[in-house]
Amino acid sequence: MAGINKVILVGNLGKDPEVRHLEGGNSVANFTLATNEYYKDKQGTRVERTEWHNIAAWRGLAEMAEKYLKKGQQVYVEGKIRTRQYQDKENQTRYITEIIADEITMLGGRSQAGDGPVQTNGTATAVEAAPQTFRQEPELDQLPF
Repeated sequence: MAGINKVILVGNLGKDPEVRHLEGGNSVANFTLATNEYYKDKQGTRVERTEWHNIAAWRGLAEMAEKYLKKGQQVYVEGKIRTRQYQDKENQTRYITEIIADEITMLGGRSQAGDGPVQTNGTATAVEAAPQTFRQEPELDQLPF
């Protein structure tokens, strides 16, 4: 049996998405998402804990994020967790854990940027009902047949 790698988050954007356009025409949007957890400590005091998640959205989802997502906006993100390594400026190996988004839903009504999306290009699809949902379409080489 294959493993399952699925993450579901609902939180608020910590910053506007930063979009990079790569060679070959692909785009990637990176942003942080804050999720809050509340509990009571031993003294009965309500405590809030915020967890920050690094989100990466590719291709059509990156274009949607660039166009419609803003700092502070509440979103639902569904995807998979991935850890990668890279070399920093001092040539030290660093690791980053991020969520690779497969679906992003804008919560709390339509964006202040306009009337909201009608439809994006062929690499991501929009569900026309509020809240707005965008899904990453699989690349042809990712299909199981």
